[in-house]
Amino acid sequence: MNLLSLFEKAPIIASSAIKDGFIDQFTDNQLNLGKAALSVAISVVLGLVIAFVYKKTFRGVVYSSNFAMSMVLMSVITTVIIATITSNVVLSLGMVGALSIVRFRAAIKDPVDIMYLFWAISMGIVTGAGQYLFAVGATVVIAVLCFVLSANRAKAETYLLIVRYQTQIAGHIDSVINQSGGKLRNKTSTAQRSEVTVEYRAGNIPKNFVEKLSSTDGVYSAVLVNYNGEYCE
Repeated sequence: MNLLSLFEKAPIIASSAIKDGFIDQFTDNQLNLGKAALSVAISVVLGLVIAFVYKKTFRGVVYSSNFAMSMVLMSVITTVIIATITSNVVLSLGMVGALSIVRFRAAIKDPVDIMYLFWAISMGIVTGAGQYLFAVGATVVIAVLCFVLSANRAKAETYLLIVRYQTQIAGHIDSVINQSGGKLRNKTSTAQRSEVTVEYRAGNIPKNFVEKLSSTDGVYSAVLVNYNGEYCE
């Protein structure tokens, strides 16, 4: 082999050596069971913290314990996946291909629930990568923000009062609603029956207002529901 031929093959030889060395470096690595167990333990604690924050800041009507449990498991499962693929680059490529065919179809009506799921997944990724202090610090900061924003959200909650009554007492009902400080949103009236929908802010509803209104002669029903902008709860 002359010098010119060796010079022409040098880039190919160097590229092959680098590629083989890079692959061998990751394929020879074994998963550190001690570090993996620590990652899983921390992800369990962080997942429980996320579920606790979700329970305390929940503003809906029916609290779902299954959803809270799914956040804990989501954090742990993500940690297991990340801890596995970081120890073997070949396995990581295969796992990415396998996970790419997985599809989840679940109807999540509240965007806040999506945030909590993303929070759990993010902490699982960070913990699986071994960044424990960053994961704990980020969880504390996000938890504080959730409590602060939840308090502001509670103050801005909207309620809808739906009253069904006889049309003959429409004047009296309109007078009562105007005095209560509510904002009329909808009114339907026929010869016999009428229905009005009135909007109230949290804290602005007079005490025992619904009970007094429902006990009025000619009122069929008075229902107060919480409204979050998309659907009545």
